[in-house]
Amino acid sequence: MQEITTKQLKEFKKDYLKDEKNKIIRHALSKCDINDVAYSLDDRASMDFKFDLEIKTLPVTNQKASGRCWLFAATNLLREKMAKDLNLENFELSQSFLAFYDKLEKTNYVLEAIIENIDADYDDRTLTFLLESATGDGGQWDMFVSLVNKYGLMPKKAFDETFTSSSTRIINSLINNEIRKFAAKMKYFKEKGGMTLVESEKDDLLKRVYNALSNAYGIIPDKFNFEYVNKDGQYFLEKDLTPIMFKEKYIGNYLDDFVSLIDAPTKDKPLNKTYTVKYLGNVVNGKRVTHLNVGIKRLKELVIKQLRDGEIVWFGSDVSNYGDRKNGIWDDRYFDYQSLLDLDHKLDKGLALDYRLSQMSHAMCITGVGFLDREPIKWKIENSWGDENGQKGYYIMSSSWFDRYTYQAVVHKKYLNEVELKALEEEPIILKPWDPMGSLAH
Repeated sequence: MQEITTKQLKEFKKDYLKDEKNKIIRHALSKCDINDVAYSLDDRASMDFKFDLEIKTLPVTNQKASGRCWLFAATNLLREKMAKDLNLENFELSQSFLAFYDKLEKTNYVLEAIIENIDADYDDRTLTFLLESATGDGGQWDMFVSLVNKYGLMPKKAFDETFTSSSTRIINSLINNEIRKFAAKMKYFKEKGGMTLVESEKDDLLKRVYNALSNAYGIIPDKFNFEYVNKDGQYFLEKDLTPIMFKEKYIGNYLDDFVSLIDAPTKDKPLNKTYTVKYLGNVVNGKRVTHLNVGIKRLKELVIKQLRDGEIVWFGSDVSNYGDRKNGIWDDRYFDYQSLLDLDHKLDKGLALDYRLSQMSHAMCITGVGFLDREPIKWKIENSWGDENGQKGYYIMSSSWFDRYTYQAVVHKKYLNEVELKALEEEPIILKPWDPMGSLAH
């Protein structure tokens, strides 16, 4: 390895001082945020909040200080169906209800995975990955389906938010640390009482996590009443519904025909093949997380098909780059870091995945699209960060940002062609636990 030399440092400084532009930039950055100085208005006109195709949707929701975007985006999709069917002006499903069981199920899932690796060394890569990721707020579309299929749904009014459900850092930390403590002791448990003791200790931890969640989120009701008034002022009341009864009546098998499509342009993921990721999931024996790689052009085509039929689209992207949260804009042309600092985020999308420069990190819903010469140039987004930013919580993303930072979209399989449908019937290729397509939206 080669160290930085005094000679190099002198050369760096000499070259830096030669360029007068650096003085202007240095002065600007002494008082301003880098994003404010790098901000570019050159392409502002093309990103006006006007769209050729736009689905009227309900007011935005707010995940607050939690990483439940995937649950919010998914329940937002379902509430649009319910609002249309029941003629409702506003409605929300309980995200906290699903998050409660997601945390409990994830705890069981990761403990089972850790037990599977009980004989591994503490620094084994798989075990290390499981301990680092443990449980958290993030998730995937198929994990949402697993929760709904097992536990059902309920209106938000039947199980509302608590402080902890909206601010999850501490509860996540406590649960994860208990999981790591279990992993540290599991070899001792096995030596002392065999796998019977290991499973007993796991069950005890699950019970303690359940109790902690009940204290932090509340006691989930076995039954509830569904009370609402539609747009015509008509009052309705349904009594003594269980979450499964509610799901069966208002959603039915609606979720079963949706498919996760991805754009993963890496050498190890050919198009029109399905993929899953080892140890990616929440519900043991639940729906397997499966992605069909179709490429970005086809992904856009299928999203537009669903929008044309009046249905919004759940999608996953990397919102950590080129975002203006205040104005609600994601556009890789809006921040010129290269001219400012001779640094930027950009890399070929496949290489960005392989080298961990970017991966899917946030889920939202696409509700509209704007065209120029029949090509999509901008997309309207329903976010779950409240209504204080953007256009009352709605955002816009450019087509080039979509190409670079969107990795996943969920559409009805009726839009797929024969080749794609056939690929869904094949056994998915199993990727390593740390593959970037196993990232969770939070």
